[in-house]
Amino acid sequence: MSTFSRSLIATAAGLALFGLAACTGGGKSPGGSEETSSAPTSASSGAGLANFDPCTFFKPDELTSFGVSTKAEEFTQVSFQPGCEWRGEKLTVGLQKNADETVQSLGKGGGFDKYAPTTVAGRDAAEMLVAGATGQGVCNYVVSAGGGIAIYQLTGAMRDSVADPCGELKKIVDQTASRLPE
Repeated sequence: MSTFSRSLIATAAGLALFGLAACTGGGKSPGGSEETSSAPTSASSGAGLANFDPCTFFKPDELTSFGVSTKAEEFTQVSFQPGCEWRGEKLTVGLQKNADETVQSLGKGGGFDKYAPTTVAGRDAAEMLVAGATGQGVCNYVVSAGGGIAIYQLTGAMRDSVADPCGELKKIVDQTASRLPE
């Protein structure tokens, strides 16, 4: 099996596990509507994300500077976590929203190689590697936004396409997170 195939399989498995971890963190049962939540989170539980469109968040010049296309492609593995991704020769950048989780609740869900709480643009955040993602050329950042979370992803075309996936993704997050909904 080629390195590229292993990287794609690891990425797909990791993202599927991330979706499952998001389900177990409290929030919404599978198939629930995005507008309602059975979990007592914040007073406005994700209300600030209602009109937030991850697919139009990045500016074209930002996308070009990240080394990806300006054309968004749908990137929604689970209905309650919609988003888009932008592909480049060496990497893909993704952005999703989840109105039912917080940085803290997601961290309690488990299933991670790494879940390191931090602060980005004055917001709660975490650097995250789903189980099995270490060394696979992928990284995720979860950032508080609009009563829920925004999930940034960076996936190398191959596991060694990007020398430091989390370092590269951190640059993107630092550059853009201040614009996320409050």
